[in-house]
Amino acid sequence: MPSGQLLLEEPIRMASILEPSKPSFFSAMTKIVGTLGPKSRSVEVISGCLKAGMSVARFDFSWCDPDYHQETLENLKIAIKSTKKLCAIMLDTVGAEMQVVNKSETTITLQQDGEVVLTPDQGHEATSEILPINFDGLAESVKKGDTIFIGQYLFTGSETTSVWLEVSEVKGKDVVCIIKNSATLHGSLFTLHASQVHIDLPTLTEKDKEVISTWGVKNKIDFLSLSYTRHAEDVRQAREFLSKLGDLSQTQIFAKIENVEGLTHFDEILQEADGIILSRGNLGIDLPPEKGFLFQKSALNKCNMAGKPAVLTRVVDSMTDNLRPTRAEATDVANAVLDGSDAILLGAETLRGLYPVETIYTVGRICSEAEKVFNQDLYFKKTVKFVGEPMTHLESIASSAVRAAIKVKASIIICFTSSGRAARLIAKYRPTMPVLSVVIPRLKSNQLKWSFSGAFEARQSLIVRGLFPMLADPRHPAGSTSATSETILKVALDHGKALGIIKSHDRVVVCQKLGDASVVKIIELED
Repeated sequence: MPSGQLLLEEPIRMASILEPSKPSFFSAMTKIVGTLGPKSRSVEVISGCLKAGMSVARFDFSWCDPDYHQETLENLKIAIKSTKKLCAIMLDTVGAEMQVVNKSETTITLQQDGEVVLTPDQGHEATSEILPINFDGLAESVKKGDTIFIGQYLFTGSETTSVWLEVSEVKGKDVVCIIKNSATLHGSLFTLHASQVHIDLPTLTEKDKEVISTWGVKNKIDFLSLSYTRHAEDVRQAREFLSKLGDLSQTQIFAKIENVEGLTHFDEILQEADGIILSRGNLGIDLPPEKGFLFQKSALNKCNMAGKPAVLTRVVDSMTDNLRPTRAEATDVANAVLDGSDAILLGAETLRGLYPVETIYTVGRICSEAEKVFNQDLYFKKTVKFVGEPMTHLESIASSAVRAAIKVKASIIICFTSSGRAARLIAKYRPTMPVLSVVIPRLKSNQLKWSFSGAFEARQSLIVRGLFPMLADPRHPAGSTSATSETILKVALDHGKALGIIKSHDRVVVCQKLGDASVVKIIELED
């Protein structure tokens, strides 16, 4: 079967391409993760980001201190309240990241064919001849001919703020390099990446652990982006660490794949992680240009079949400084959707970009258009075949709900869930209509006090394609009576009507548990 068949619904009417997009409460089924920073930390800008379609806010701890990020988060909370838009919180670790340290923040100019020395001696000032780094094991890790990239934001390939070096000699702890392109470096820190070289640094550093156990615990983070994940053991160790931090035992771990080492162990990592982030900035350095798309398609397909969210980065780099993406970037976003991405992660584009709100809006519109031509029928058959028989009870219910919704042209699927698992399984089959996940809280106790679960589960669906959460009234616990279920259903339907996604005479597919039985039912709304 030609691989192109999976991508597009045939035939596409050429006239339909020119039809204007219809406004919708959901800008797209594909989610958008926005990185908050200098250009996107005011209440006003964050409110604009939420309205434009951002559903997860990422806090990148490879720069700035926890107090700075806390101020940004407090502004996010105000924006959530004023816009009435839910948003999840993602903490991105530093991980095994090597950095050039420029304490005086002087501008450093590097000339092509010149030489520069990388040294672990941070007593040196950074100059055009010597660059101090934060890792004393680089000399033991590299050899003559290896390539090293340095830049402040990692690397679009078109700017002159990043440099490609070739190792010419190792002298004790120092690494002497030939400069392959002229570049100008600005700022206090530059990321350093050694291509296809194993770096003996921990995935979860002591600094990461401190930030997670303080800032992360205080703010009950929904997602941990585990930078430079290279082995399944990295995820297991991170989960063990989180399990000792109270509420963070519920935090989902997204393994960030940034190099060939991570790709080599991808299958085992996927098995352990709750989701995957393909960090294409670093991957684009480790991989030959002609190989990148193959790994992307393969990785996204594996995530889809496992029913685990897949997030793609570095799609509209040019929008950091421009109001419109390039043609190649717009096509790249669309292909990410057609390849199966659950979410698009925006980094520098929203962190330091001039147009954070417009970038989120533009990416959302491109995703929405791509979703219209996604070949759901072929994808559904492929997923069912992959799952095989006999299906588990939940898998059978989920696939049946999606099949029924498509057959009756339902406007929405409503799923009652406590853990969120049933709703995620429905979303795994990529229905063409949104899935409203009605999370029913559970009462729990730590032997000191009673509390309700559900908030984590609701927010964690904000990174899953096509899944939109609603937290039910905790006075209606899971597994309650049929009458109570009908009450919650009415609230969910009213919610859908208020949002404009359900109207009179629409059909709605409902997936819920009644007693010991799971039920899929179709209802037609009256006036």
